[in-house]
Amino acid sequence: MTKVEFDKVIDRYNTNSYKWDEAKKFFGEKNVIPMWVADMDFESPKQVQEVLTKRAKHGVYGYAGDYEEYYKSITQWFLNRFGISIEKEWISITPGVVPALNMIIRTFTNPGDKVVLQSPVYPPFFDAIRKNGCHVANNVLKRSSNKYYIDFDDLEIKLSDSRAKLLLLCSPHNPVGRVWSREELVKIAKLCKKHGVLIVSDEIHSDLTFINEQHISFLQIATEEKVPTILCTSAAKTFNIAGLQISNVIIPDEFIREEFKNTLKANGISKPNIFGLTAQTACYKYGEPWLDNLRHYLTDNYLYLEDYIQKNIPQIKVTKSEGTFLAWLDIRETSMSSNKIYTKLIKEGKVALLPGNRFGEGGEGFLRINFGCPRELLDRGLKRISKVLT
Repeated sequence: MTKVEFDKVIDRYNTNSYKWDEAKKFFGEKNVIPMWVADMDFESPKQVQEVLTKRAKHGVYGYAGDYEEYYKSITQWFLNRFGISIEKEWISITPGVVPALNMIIRTFTNPGDKVVLQSPVYPPFFDAIRKNGCHVANNVLKRSSNKYYIDFDDLEIKLSDSRAKLLLLCSPHNPVGRVWSREELVKIAKLCKKHGVLIVSDEIHSDLTFINEQHISFLQIATEEKVPTILCTSAAKTFNIAGLQISNVIIPDEFIREEFKNTLKANGISKPNIFGLTAQTACYKYGEPWLDNLRHYLTDNYLYLEDYIQKNIPQIKVTKSEGTFLAWLDIRETSMSSNKIYTKLIKEGKVALLPGNRFGEGGEGFLRINFGCPRELLDRGLKRISKVLT
């Protein structure tokens, strides 16, 4: 896919789009540019569309049964992109990373246990912990020089609690855009090993680092440090197929893997969606050139957003980011709360972002914006924000 194709503005109204069609219900306003939900406004790779079309034309959509090509595409992807060898036996297919996180917590904790996370962070992390009877142990990220870092002293305090059973690691981090360094990941591994805490690494944005940035999968660190790890991953964000509801949980440790598979069976989760299976296989087989172009486009979009805001809305600061298609905006100089500015942008500017207070402690005074869209759409959204705030 070329830059010109990424520039194509696609009308997503009346397509059962949560991001676009549901916006009218949520915001009570017409013609709102939705820059809130974390899916992109780009077409998936042409080869993926063609494979799905061919499968749909077959006309029979029975249960899926042969996963060999699917597993092979995953193992080859991890080897090519991250230099990691994984076995097909390690892979469990799940209907999305968020359902997987809920089932992991259900499997490896008891009510009253603690699960460590690092806010401000993806809101479903909090729900997964609390709705499964556990308590949040929040290792709040430190902000310094417009960038976020892990507070390792506090992390050890949280991990040393005998009730702490899991660490939910967001890598790369949503919403602050950190691509964690090898040094940081090794420190996390050593601390979790020391205190017997199981690491759950959500790496759904792992393919979406900016140009000149490299994601290090926690599986690599786990192998080196001999620390038990569960990896959650998917092609959903990378190739914009989130609506097909498919993801992978990769667990090298046999005992941990069997425990998780028992939970899948107990919840009746066995056969994956055949279109999700088909799409993700095609993404990993044919999508690498498309992804390389996408990373360039997203990097340019982020730099454009950063430059536009610096020149036109200087009271907002764009957090230094290294990946994803989400930017974390510091609005504290506006002297407005996250909710107030969120509402103001919707009512007066007809543009929707997400208020930072939904991301937990450390989120108040921030907004998250999705720049995974054609440049024309990004520009229109930024101009609406500027019109309201200047």
